[in-house]
Amino acid sequence: MMTKQTASLPTQIEVRGGRVHNLKNVDVNIPLHKFVAISGLSGSGKSSLAMGILYEEGSRRYLEALSTYTRRRIKLGAQAEVTSVKHIPSALALKQRPAIPSERATVGTMSEIFNVIRLIFSRLGSPRCPNGHQVKPSLAIAEAMSKSGDQMGMITCPTCGVSFPAFSAEDFAFNSAGACENCQGTGVVREIDESKLIGDPNLSLADGAVASWHLPGRNFMPSVAEQAGVRIHVPYKDLTDKEKEFVLNGPKKKFKMDFRSGTGRVFHDFNALYENAHEAVYESARTSKSERAQKRISEFFHYSTCPVCHGTRLKPALLTQLAGGLNIAQVSGLTLGDLTSWKKDVLGELPANMGKMAHSLFKEFDDNLRPLLELGLDYLTLSRNGNTLSTGELQRIQLARTLRTQTTGVLYILDEPSIGLHPDNVTGLLNVFRELVDQGNSLVVVDHNVDIIKAADWIIEIGPGSGAQGGRILDQGTPTQIAQDPDSKIGPYLNGSADLLARPVVDAPADQEISFEVADYYNLTDVAGRLPVNRLSAVTGFSGAGKTSLVLDSLVPAIKAQAKGLGLPKQVKQLNAPLKEVVSVDAAPIGKTMRSTVATYTSIMDNLRKLFAAQPRAKEKHYTPSYFSYNNKQGACPNCGGSGVVTLDIQFLPDMQQTCPVCNGDRYNQAVQAVKWHGYSIVDLLKLDIRAALPVFKDVPKIERELKLLMEVGLGYLHLGESTPSLSGGEAQRLKLVKHLNRNQATTLFVFDEPTIGLHPLDVKTLLGVMQRLLDRGATIFTITHDLNLIANADYILDMGPRGGKNGGQIVATGRPRDLIAHPTSLTTRYLAEYWHRYNK
Repeated sequence: MMTKQTASLPTQIEVRGGRVHNLKNVDVNIPLHKFVAISGLSGSGKSSLAMGILYEEGSRRYLEALSTYTRRRIKLGAQAEVTSVKHIPSALALKQRPAIPSERATVGTMSEIFNVIRLIFSRLGSPRCPNGHQVKPSLAIAEAMSKSGDQMGMITCPTCGVSFPAFSAEDFAFNSAGACENCQGTGVVREIDESKLIGDPNLSLADGAVASWHLPGRNFMPSVAEQAGVRIHVPYKDLTDKEKEFVLNGPKKKFKMDFRSGTGRVFHDFNALYENAHEAVYESARTSKSERAQKRISEFFHYSTCPVCHGTRLKPALLTQLAGGLNIAQVSGLTLGDLTSWKKDVLGELPANMGKMAHSLFKEFDDNLRPLLELGLDYLTLSRNGNTLSTGELQRIQLARTLRTQTTGVLYILDEPSIGLHPDNVTGLLNVFRELVDQGNSLVVVDHNVDIIKAADWIIEIGPGSGAQGGRILDQGTPTQIAQDPDSKIGPYLNGSADLLARPVVDAPADQEISFEVADYYNLTDVAGRLPVNRLSAVTGFSGAGKTSLVLDSLVPAIKAQAKGLGLPKQVKQLNAPLKEVVSVDAAPIGKTMRSTVATYTSIMDNLRKLFAAQPRAKEKHYTPSYFSYNNKQGACPNCGGSGVVTLDIQFLPDMQQTCPVCNGDRYNQAVQAVKWHGYSIVDLLKLDIRAALPVFKDVPKIERELKLLMEVGLGYLHLGESTPSLSGGEAQRLKLVKHLNRNQATTLFVFDEPTIGLHPLDVKTLLGVMQRLLDRGATIFTITHDLNLIANADYILDMGPRGGKNGGQIVATGRPRDLIAHPTSLTTRYLAEYWHRYNK
């Protein structure tokens, strides 16, 4: 019987007056304990509602309930721009772009399965005694691990009677006690690439022959070498062996010399410390702090497998202990899909009295493993480096870990969880969603996958357009209700009335083609195929099927190398391609700070600065173009330095950013703003969106041309001064393409990796229109994708599979989409056929 208290519990989150980014003072109710999907065009305000209000408020309010001591050690989010949010649970978010893990992270450590496996080896494993006898698993070993002090882990070999310590779970940790001492648990060693030290042996030392002396702070090394008796004005190749030895490996010592600084000041009897070509690299790597400098320094190194642990990351002695007939490195080399068989082997060798302990350990093992398999990650090995995983793989590992915690009363917010997901894995993802809700949680998902949206309990549609034309609640209701709404943007895709084709698919064979053969690279073995030139080709297949290995790791570098007359990558056995240039287009953010804007990324800002510098007032004041940049002190607001905001430190509360009170967020000082062109200051123009700016610049061809291109790629709603890091993946992608639209691209290959991330089906049509512009210019396009909408609009399909990992690496279907729809031969083409017939009944 329902009590009065239960009946009065809130059933929805109430958001009133949401004003984050482009949201127009929205009021919306989000059902609790339901699966809610948020839909809308790219840039319409979906993430502003989900991440900017629901996540920020849900997480911030939870953290505010903690002690002041704790809050000071946790980065609190800023208070959202919203009038009120009622009944919001504590919130957790899985973001569209998870942080890239360190080199020490693996699939095993990130999923925490490896932690359980370490316990299994220490409690259920078979150790080897110092005399080489393998001791069978027993309860005595497990009991020894529970002891303390010197007796912890001490066991006696039943064959020879020697007492010895068995390995504990901590001993098997490569990030702790078990780390290989040679590589410190990374599995790789870093060595200087000798061929990179001397840039050009035909140059003299004075002219820059030693590449490592170009690193910051080492440009005077040739002068120090000259002081030591080395000739610096003859080609490096003509130096004596003794001179070359000094350049490469000379002692680190000080030489007295006159030293001229960059400002022209001369220091007499200066004690200059000599760093040879090797030492310059090592010392730079040790002292440089910036990411940019470290990236430059890393070019002097090559990485190889550790010769001691052979890439296992562990001390070799640890590999003598077995479980299920395998050592822990061999188990780490298994795929997630193979772990179930290994579990059976472990259980099969245990005595009956270890059943209870084994059940407890393997229950934890199964709870960790099951959601990963449901999410289609069965092809990943436990030892796979975390920093080699795709965005979608990282997000799904996060999601699986979240599910395992079995929380209740939490608001989960997922941003594009279908990234990198093959259609066959969507069912598994939806099962995970249902499990989260069934545990008593609330789920909000921002996604564009029609099958995911259709499976939701409730849909909130934001629109109607993007940017300034979005930010309103367009519609909300059940999938059935939204499908019947004639004003809905997603409705036609829910009810099957949408027109899939967005470009003229070419049926005629191409005049030229790219032929290739790739042998023995990850899971690719003797893969040979052809792709047409001046066509849109979709490379498809499961995650881990070999798409990236084939296209990004093999074909792209091979085409680049062939164009430069260099040798092909070692795995590429043959390539015939009439292409000279490769342009990779991804959805990564443009710029890292809010100082990067649409105007600065294009040539618009440079032309604006020249335009204003040519005005009478600017000439009178001797203002050069640099005065019209907010990144230079001549033009920047003196209070905020041109950022438009100031940050306030308010102790244990989160730092507060507020609009600069001096320039009111305009970035520029008043003197620069006083210069006008046609009545506009530079601030006035940067506030215009592209659509409004077009008529203003109708007589300025250089700027008008850029604005028209931005309009053509569907970005007319962006403001010229809009920060580029805040753009969605789809917006960033189209902005990157603008510079290529007005050139002949007959010898250029454009490569798109998952280009529909963050794109509504209507945005995909816009993207296809941009791709068609490139094709009309003669370009060739490869797109790695799972998006059935995009695949249906391709001219040619190359499908990898049949699944992922060791079950992938083959070309399982090739041809025109319509032919493959009529006669599907692979799992991808079967899903494509089903999708096609849904809209062409």
